[in-house]
Amino acid sequence: MSDSATGTETTPTATVTAAHPRFAEALAALGLSVEVRAFPEATRTAAEAAAAIGCDLAQIVKSLVFTADGAPVLVLVDGASRVDVERVRAELGATKVRRADAALVRETTGYAIGGVPPFGHRTRTPVLADRGILAHDTVWAAAGTPHTVFPLDPQTLIAHAGGRLVDVREPAR
Repeated sequence: MSDSATGTETTPTATVTAAHPRFAEALAALGLSVEVRAFPEATRTAAEAAAAIGCDLAQIVKSLVFTADGAPVLVLVDGASRVDVERVRAELGATKVRRADAALVRETTGYAIGGVPPFGHRTRTPVLADRGILAHDTVWAAAGTPHTVFPLDPQTLIAHAGGRLVDVREPAR
């Protein structure tokens, strides 16, 4: 439903204005109208987000920042998986890959850890999207804050993130 006075897409529980302002701008620039859901309790982790939404953990998309030879790279992976740093290193042809610290995440993306969306970042970085995200018709990702999420089909999410499809999750045990 839409509020004709403001043009804001609304649902009974959330509005696009619940998203971080930078992310709301990114949605508008991309011409995307998505339902952003805000929760009183944090959805900072994939498990918290899945519990709040009522979806499978693997339907959550984690947006994780790493550094490859000192340069930031965004890795998108499903919430039930862990990133295999060695696979990321091989995909990028890098010598050293490590998890970015909180300061670099905020500097690169403009968002705090736990609220990093898959696109709408301050700085354009390479994006690796793990193929496992495609296993679902709808996935959920952070909307710029630790309390907001949005749904999207995985192909559209990866396309708007500028992601390259790869296999970077740890093998199942």
